Amino acid sequence: MIHVSSYSCGKWTDTGKESELYSAVNGKPVAVFQESELDYAAMCRYAKEVGGPKIRELTIHERAFKIKFLAQHLLKQKEKYYNISTHTGATRRDSWIDIEGGILTAFGISSQARRNLSDLPWHVEGPEVTLSRKGTFTGQHICVPRPGVSVQINAFNFPVWGMLEKLAPAFIAGLPSIIKPSPTGSYLACSVFRDIISSGILPEGSVQFIAADVPGDLFDHLTSQDMVAFTGSAATGRKLKAHPSIIANSVHFNLEADSLNCSILGEDVSPNMEEFDLFIREVANEMTVKTGQKCTAIRRTIVPEHLLDDVISALRIRLENSPPGDPSQKETRMGPLASPEQAKRFEEQCQQLQEVTESVYAGAAINGAFTGAKLLVCHKPIETDTVHRVEAFGPLTTIMPYKTTEEAIAIANKADGSLAGSLFTNDDEIAKKIVMACAPYHGRFMVINRQSAGESTGHGAPIASLVHGGPGRAGGGEELGGYRAVLHNMQRVALQGSPTTLRNITAQHIKGAGTEEASVHPFKKYFEELRVGEALTTEKRTVTDKDVKDFAHLTGDHFYAHTDPDAAARSMFGKIVAHGYFVLSATAGLFVYPYEGPVLLNYGLEDLRFTAPVFPGDTIQAKLIVKRKTRRQKRETDKDPYGMVWFAVEVTNQENVLVAEYTILTLVKRKEKLDIDR
Repeated sequence: MIHVSSYSCGKWTDTGKESELYSAVNGKPVAVFQESELDYAAMCRYAKEVGGPKIRELTIHERAFKIKFLAQHLLKQKEKYYNISTHTGATRRDSWIDIEGGILTAFGISSQARRNLSDLPWHVEGPEVTLSRKGTFTGQHICVPRPGVSVQINAFNFPVWGMLEKLAPAFIAGLPSIIKPSPTGSYLACSVFRDIISSGILPEGSVQFIAADVPGDLFDHLTSQDMVAFTGSAATGRKLKAHPSIIANSVHFNLEADSLNCSILGEDVSPNMEEFDLFIREVANEMTVKTGQKCTAIRRTIVPEHLLDDVISALRIRLENSPPGDPSQKETRMGPLASPEQAKRFEEQCQQLQEVTESVYAGAAINGAFTGAKLLVCHKPIETDTVHRVEAFGPLTTIMPYKTTEEAIAIANKADGSLAGSLFTNDDEIAKKIVMACAPYHGRFMVINRQSAGESTGHGAPIASLVHGGPGRAGGGEELGGYRAVLHNMQRVALQGSPTTLRNITAQHIKGAGTEEASVHPFKKYFEELRVGEALTTEKRTVTDKDVKDFAHLTGDHFYAHTDPDAAARSMFGKIVAHGYFVLSATAGLFVYPYEGPVLLNYGLEDLRFTAPVFPGDTIQAKLIVKRKTRRQKRETDKDPYGMVWFAVEVTNQENVLVAEYTILTLVKRKEKLDIDR
């Protein structure tokens, strides 16, 4: 028997009201749910005073590595989670989405954060913004950790994924988390959470867990520095968002609500086309995966009027091959709903929809939480509001015929906001017309044809690297989106001041900031020895006519401005000009240290700009500046530990006019072994 209890202020609770949680499959007790009297004010203080400071001592990359190591740890326990997940009604396929999908989401957000965000406790976002003519007053956006707590309220349908997709970005952003799952399926969430605590990977105070139906007075203790991330029904979300403390303190509230998502079959498609079969397969799949208990499931199936009978017939065949059954059996494609209570609620919602629709298929229902799939048809979807308001959270879709593409668009948008829409068409003009008209009403929109179907992740699959959320009924929130998931949890602030002051505050070089001339060539220094803001000013080189001719001959670049004096005289330059890439190459010759040293390689450049022409007879000089640094994890295949160093390069002529600027990326050996090295 699994024990579900709260983890508060560093301890598991051992007292409180106990109730049994039952298997959705056989109705037998599977867990004991212990609801304790919790001091929510103390939990918030503990998160902010114990967990928060420890997390914020770490850089973003150090936090991201901890999430990576945690994901690796949980992945080793996955079979235990699969066995528990069966009792929620999930098949092996359903459980993969929740368990491994959640763990892979944590991996993905960790990787994206390390690839795109600063290796500092804060993130320096984007380039500096020049605010004055002489460049002595500038601006820089940074994203900083909030000294608060992230309260995460998760829905019953994805106990693992819902927890990890919120916890990972909050922790990387520097926020401790208080997690409250739905009691339904909480035994799976609690099992994973116990392994999070026992791993010891996250600092004490980073995470707490609430075993409760209603989180008491928790919201009364939230401040402007706190956040709430909610997933669940639109009605519950709106109620929580209207809590007096949320409003009074302007608490950041991210609402991701179940929505009436749609899938559209393009009017160019006929039953003998691949797109028709792909559409039928996707709609049936979304009805049966997790027994239709997905916030992104297809609730409205929008089809050309003349294909209505073909669609109904094809879906019937698909659904007849997916009857509800024991999810522990390999051949079962659809398990029960999460509980008898969910089954009862589903039937009530179906009754509301059947009052305004025609039932064209109803799979056999079984006792308890088991229910068959259902197909309804709404013959007047423009005039009928109920089908765009009432969501039956289970294996049901309502088919809605349309006469024109414009009508299909109107039907799709009538639900006033959804998490996901999809379109099946082989006509890109139709795709463009529908997508651009539907985009404002959907958080994600997938277009499928025979070219993309083979590798498509599917209509209902939120992807860690893409944003998840939607407008209107879907809650108006935004989650995921790769490294954006982390920034959602941080405070963006616009700094203003001199470039040097801002550089010293942010620990990243800003154009125009003062530099300190290096006494030793930077390429002779190890990663740890390089300091942001130190610079090397090179020797000078005078560009000759022969340089330009030789470069043209070597590269085959005989563009007229470099090789034809008459044409060059008529150009914007008025005479022969050196190749920009010659300037780039000659600059490398000025700053590169030729001998063996800590620099392993230069592997790219960014933001290259040729800002002024270089003519034969001009003299160029370069300045190499350490811009920012990032430590990299040493893997078994790496010969040496290393870090990434970005060098800003400024090239000027004899009049000190900037002629080129760019950033080079280098790999530089580290001396020290770090905790991140595995």
